[in-house]
Amino acid sequence: MISVRRNSCKLLQAIALVSLGMPAMAQMTTNLTGPSKAMSLGNAVTADTPGVFAIQYNPAGLAKLKGRQFQFNLLNAYMDIDADFIAPPGYEIFGIDGLGYDEQKQQQKDWVANSHSHTNTVAAYIPGYGMQKLPRGPGVLPTMGFSINAPGSKFTFGNAFYLPMFAGFYRDLGDPGVYMPKATAMQRVTYLSPTIAYEINDDWSVGAGIQFSHQAIAADQYMRAPNMLLGVAEILQDAFNCESGNEPLAPFIALCGGNVGPWDDVGAMSLDLQETLSPTYSLGVMWEPTDWFSWGASYYSEADMNLKGTFELNYTNDWSGFWQSLNSSIIGAISAAILSLPSGAPREAGNVSMKLTYPQHFKTGISLKVHPKLTMNVDVGYYDWSTFDALNLQFDRNLEFLGAAKILSPDNATSNTLSLPLNWTDEWNIGIGFEHHVTSRLDLRVGAEIRDSITPDDQRSLLGVFGDSILWGAGLGYRWDKDTDVDFHISYLQSVEYIPANGSCNLNCDNLTNIIYNPYAGLDVKTSLRFASLGFSFTTKF
Repeated sequence: MISVRRNSCKLLQAIALVSLGMPAMAQMTTNLTGPSKAMSLGNAVTADTPGVFAIQYNPAGLAKLKGRQFQFNLLNAYMDIDADFIAPPGYEIFGIDGLGYDEQKQQQKDWVANSHSHTNTVAAYIPGYGMQKLPRGPGVLPTMGFSINAPGSKFTFGNAFYLPMFAGFYRDLGDPGVYMPKATAMQRVTYLSPTIAYEINDDWSVGAGIQFSHQAIAADQYMRAPNMLLGVAEILQDAFNCESGNEPLAPFIALCGGNVGPWDDVGAMSLDLQETLSPTYSLGVMWEPTDWFSWGASYYSEADMNLKGTFELNYTNDWSGFWQSLNSSIIGAISAAILSLPSGAPREAGNVSMKLTYPQHFKTGISLKVHPKLTMNVDVGYYDWSTFDALNLQFDRNLEFLGAAKILSPDNATSNTLSLPLNWTDEWNIGIGFEHHVTSRLDLRVGAEIRDSITPDDQRSLLGVFGDSILWGAGLGYRWDKDTDVDFHISYLQSVEYIPANGSCNLNCDNLTNIIYNPYAGLDVKTSLRFASLGFSFTTKF
């Protein structure tokens, strides 16, 4: 009976995974879709803002723009995610060899063991249509904005459309990574950002703005629970000789309604959540005492959100049949009544909401002309990711699997709520960029941004595996004529992680006490994420 309770808990944790994994991408997805000047200088532009897109980095920088200006950015982004699932010596679940042959399925018992996962198919969330798979290859992301400064005025007004956070991908159906997840999209789109800057004097300027954004989180994934107690269930089914179609202990207990085991699929889940209006505000200051030195600082507020949407759980016939058969027996019916065990419903669906806080962040930096031909920018940024201390899901109805979970973890689950601790840490980024002024019209740029991981080592997952990394950038800026500038960039980032078996209880723990979904229990997992972008910015007066 303990195995029954544990299995129910695993199913509960599977639903939590979707929410657990997606925000784990957050650290990797911020500041990856900026204008070319910022991307080529390692995002070290707080004191040397990139034209109209000062709105995104330091609103005080708008004061430097005169007349009417329009800026268009086009970025081609490529994201490549790989994972290897390696079976260590002696790989087994409760004595069942994961590399053994399954006569019934005519394949290796754990089909994931010693396999490779790969995806480079981008997904995006389109309001009104939900998550959409984009054609293979680089995804095209346009952003744009404008600024207006009346002749003689110290005020400059601007507005921009941009993506402060973007990530999403699809995996093929037969890919071993489909358990974490098959498809996901997490993005924040700022569709309006009215901003105003004021030039106090020749040295000082300040700015402020309001950002109206759309936040979306969506995922589809398959679920399985390779734990020791499902191994017990499989052994008992073998002992009962369920393949014969008989129930040797019926009507007292029935375990042959469906084939379940540590590597069998439990079902599939879809989750779609969004916040259509998520406002934040920004403040900025710029000090330029000389023509060779400037200092800037900016603050962007947090946003408390209550994302709303729908969920759907479709269970496999074996999983539903197992519970239906168990509940039809005397011992099963008594246990289900006492412990609120699943009834074996083939599908559950409804509405769900989740409270989430987009983190506040602060940046400060300098721009120093160390030589008439060379400028150096240095930035330090802080993100308050520790606000993601837990994910809180509120369902619009009582779900049968939560009934059992609240017995095992009353602090984290009720009949219609689920809270999952994350324990993320705050993040510090350091950016540095160099700009070589080749001529009065041409600048060459290189830069790097050091990005610390926000996920503790023991809480990595296929989405939260991203450790400390460096975003490299290079590019150029060219003054086409007195009113027009064009910028180009190329950037690259790679993060490689190795998580040995039992290294993360969000991924591959196989002990009895872990309470987080572990679809790759007992396997060593090696992951690699590569992100590259190529883009240009076009700025002109109108």
